[in-house]
Amino acid sequence: MVKDGYRFALPPLILGIVLLAFRLWWAAVLVVFGLFVLYFFRDPERRIPGDPEAVVSPADGRVVEIVDEQNGARAGKRVSIFLSIFNVHVNRAPVAGRISRLEYKSGRFMAAWKGKASGENEQNLIAIQTPRGEMTFKQIAGWVARRIIFWKRQGDEVAAGERVGMIRFGSRVDVWLPEGAEILVQRGQKVAGGSTVIGRWPSTK
Repeated sequence: MVKDGYRFALPPLILGIVLLAFRLWWAAVLVVFGLFVLYFFRDPERRIPGDPEAVVSPADGRVVEIVDEQNGARAGKRVSIFLSIFNVHVNRAPVAGRISRLEYKSGRFMAAWKGKASGENEQNLIAIQTPRGEMTFKQIAGWVARRIIFWKRQGDEVAAGERVGMIRFGSRVDVWLPEGAEILVQRGQKVAGGSTVIGRWPSTK
């Protein structure tokens, strides 16, 4: 459980219990809401693949786009994952390395499943430097999400699948893989953060 979950869930749970003797309907609504908040902030353990060439999913959700996209002068593909309010919202590092860049960008709050959300919505771009090159991914706010949280700092070392942040209440996460990387997921596929291998680095052998 993410610690923030208790802060958001306890007030409606406590008020709901207090109201049980006076307003049963409102008490039930508050208790159900509090329990859902606890469910939303769940943070299950995951089995992280040990393959150093594996790129793991940074989030739970459904793959909504796999498109060719430039990252500066470098060609590659963007894999976009949509998180509904029912998915686990803890985000994980897709690869191991050092966080070399953090860039927050304010923007719109259009529905996160739309393609334009990748460029126009509020977002946090993270670059991880690895022995094989730089890997970038984005935390993108959606229509409901209004808070992007990142727990690491520039210069921190992260392991593949390590918890790095979360986005509250519906969102999107994009991962950019360089040209030559093998994409192992397809559009519409459900993925689990930290455990589903979405791609493999181009081999250096």
